[in-house]
Amino acid sequence: MSLPDPFVPPTDAQRAAVDAAIETRHSMRAYLPQSVPQQMVEDILRVASRAPSGTNTQPWQVHVLTGAAKDRLAARIQAAYDDPEELATHQEEYAYYPREWVSPYIDRRRKVGWDLYGLLGIAKGDKLRMHEQHGRNYSFFDAPVGMMFTIDRVMQQGSWLDYGMFVQNVMIAARARGLHTCPQAAFTQFHRLIADELKLSPEQMVVCGLSLGYADPAAPENQLVTEREPVASFARFLTD
Repeated sequence: MSLPDPFVPPTDAQRAAVDAAIETRHSMRAYLPQSVPQQMVEDILRVASRAPSGTNTQPWQVHVLTGAAKDRLAARIQAAYDDPEELATHQEEYAYYPREWVSPYIDRRRKVGWDLYGLLGIAKGDKLRMHEQHGRNYSFFDAPVGMMFTIDRVMQQGSWLDYGMFVQNVMIAARARGLHTCPQAAFTQFHRLIADELKLSPEQMVVCGLSLGYADPAAPENQLVTEREPVASFARFLTD
């Protein structure tokens, strides 16, 4: 398959389509049972693989789960999550979040949490419903396709930066096909169960999971659209 000519400027319509795919991407936490053809998933991954990586190392490894394979993994993790004693034995293998939260990051984190719970009618202090809602991560929010991303342990921080660009490409390519996604760091706590279920080699490390499918427009949680800071708050333009 020939690639588009990179020296030909995109048309206004092409630019608008790219912008729309980016701007309409947000994490969906409820999906319709409609299946996603394997060929479509393969097309998404092919497009996403154009992500840049240092010296073209392409450090991503993708495990696509559907049907019984997805259900088995979900059941194993859910059982561990619902058992307090077993849950205590599962720890993240790497620090996704800071060990000590500070502003403005803690404020943004709290806001998105309470905004989501507000849409779902979950009151502060309702630990049971909070537990249940977080546990929906492990069923991939009922999406028909789940993905697990892994990386070889020999790769270093730069490759993880590359990996983020690849996962972003997956999400944008999915939007271009009318699909939605939810990237999920929640899976990293259960990396040992994932490694066992997927028969990962000891050299492979779990990066994160991702749900993919057709979002349920009637689900209240899918109305959550997080805010973004204005460009002026995070960018400096230096001219002299």
